[in-house]
Amino acid sequence: MVTADDISWFKRQFRHPIQAALPGTPFDVDMIVAIACQETGYIWSVLRKKDLPLDRVLALCVGDTIDFRGPGKGRQAFPRNKEALVAAPNGEAMFDIARQALVDMAAFIPGYKDAAANPKKFCHGFGVFQRDLQFFKDDSDYFLQRRYEIFPDTLAQCLGELRRGLKKLGFEARTSLTDEDFAKVAIAYNTGGYNPVKGLKQGFFDGEKFYGERIFDYVTLSRSVEPSHGLATGRYVVIARGGLKLRGGPGTSFESEKTLPAGTELTVVETDSHDPTWVRVDLEGDGLLDGYVFASFLAPAEQHAGAREDVPEPS
Repeated sequence: MVTADDISWFKRQFRHPIQAALPGTPFDVDMIVAIACQETGYIWSVLRKKDLPLDRVLALCVGDTIDFRGPGKGRQAFPRNKEALVAAPNGEAMFDIARQALVDMAAFIPGYKDAAANPKKFCHGFGVFQRDLQFFKDDSDYFLQRRYEIFPDTLAQCLGELRRGLKKLGFEARTSLTDEDFAKVAIAYNTGGYNPVKGLKQGFFDGEKFYGERIFDYVTLSRSVEPSHGLATGRYVVIARGGLKLRGGPGTSFESEKTLPAGTELTVVETDSHDPTWVRVDLEGDGLLDGYVFASFLAPAEQHAGAREDVPEPS
């Protein structure tokens, strides 16, 4: 399940391009974040902690390997299976892309390992907002050129589908939406339609809640989250009782170069652009960079008495 911390990270990365794409729509940032959480949050919330470049995180936001299992069972839309895909124009090339996408993503997401072990399995959903491979016949270049890996491109597809949802519900003239009405639009995004009798209990059911209910919950959660901006530059003091590890990069996957004792003064030079919980520091005050430390163990030099000595470094 996506957490508030995950949403904070997502907003830090994508708030500005989302805002830039919304004029002329009744949507807001939190609504778009909710779609991203529901569609691929279970993937990017894991990948963001793997010290991967952001473009790699975007490339690995793929999923949905369910094939046709008979009338009314499994996938009904094109392509129902590998054979249907490779029979289409450029289908062999698309299968190679979709297959490799599955293998690469499954290296980080254990739930897909069994699918990746089957050589006939491949992904049907592509991009943060999961454009379905059923559109390959009409827009093959989008998939073959892997434009789903580019955030503005995958966002544009999402907004196009949401606009179609607005039309289905008769909301085209709206300049704003309630969160409940947006969840209805999202149901149309997921299913192609909306049944007023069922309310938000429509769309994909995950064993606990329906798609519409999840979207409403994610919008609510996103509205409670502001992106962290990290520490301001300046002088700080180490406040960890057992000392603070200086690392070669922003994350525990980087080697510890040494441990800075409690009370060590240093200068925070910059916050890591991908994860503001890590900051780059200068130990000598000479303008040269010495490494990264975990920001929670630092306090402003003038007020370091308010120590958080008992907070463990993330592992």
